[in-house]
Amino acid sequence: MDTFQRSWQLFKASWAVLRADRELMWFPVISTVVMIAVTIVFLLPVGVIFGVMAANSRSSSFNELIGLALLFVFYMVSNAVALYFNSALVGAAMMRIDGGDPTLRDGLRLANHRWQKIVAYAAISATVGVILQTLRERASFLSGFIASLGSMAWNLATFFVVPILIVKDISAWEAVKESAALLKRTWGEQVISVGGIGFVATLAFIGTLFVGLLASAMLSSISTSLGGVMLAVTVLAVIVISVATSALNGILRAIVYRYAETGSVPNDFDIDVIRGMFGSNKKKKF
Repeated sequence: MDTFQRSWQLFKASWAVLRADRELMWFPVISTVVMIAVTIVFLLPVGVIFGVMAANSRSSSFNELIGLALLFVFYMVSNAVALYFNSALVGAAMMRIDGGDPTLRDGLRLANHRWQKIVAYAAISATVGVILQTLRERASFLSGFIASLGSMAWNLATFFVVPILIVKDISAWEAVKESAALLKRTWGEQVISVGGIGFVATLAFIGTLFVGLLASAMLSSISTSLGGVMLAVTVLAVIVISVATSALNGILRAIVYRYAETGSVPNDFDIDVIRGMFGSNKKKKF
């Protein structure tokens, strides 16, 4: 219950920042649009390549090698796109946290300034992703279990990489190491509390979908047009929830990193809630 309460208050605090600067929601929107375009552009030549390979009756080992290479390229490009806009979001959120009034251009400018490091980290992340995917495809319980543990460990260890890349002029690998060290020094296993935002978002998603579909079905019995309008409104509401969740996660990551580095948070955030995320050692220091 304490974990849920902290997560709920963190959600409300992050929401306060998002309300103050709704422009932050544009970053996940643009990221999604670009990601869809990248996926479509990538799938077309991949389909042609595999069609030619099948026609030439290449060996399975050769096909697997080509498949891994293409998977790596896709992971790297998609990670670079996601990281670029996430960096822009986190950078703009940190400006807002510090009392500034960031624009969409400000966030993109910060990401542009670090684009080389973003691409380098995308390459590291893609390498890890291909290794984990290879383990999953071995179709054994042990390899799948190892892949799941590895994915969770990697996500935890790299939680602070994006704000570190934005704030500090260090290499991508140094950012990974510093993120892991910072996580160990502050949160540890308590990072799971941040999943409360995902929990709240899931409840909102399911509730909106259920009520919207039910209302659409009821209105359809009266008028097909009304049912269609209600269905469109439901889809739009689900999209807004997804976008807001992405923005909130970026804001939360920014505020927790700032506290981990400086020990202070802005007035919009409940200091006792944030402090509770760091355990007794941080309390004593504070």
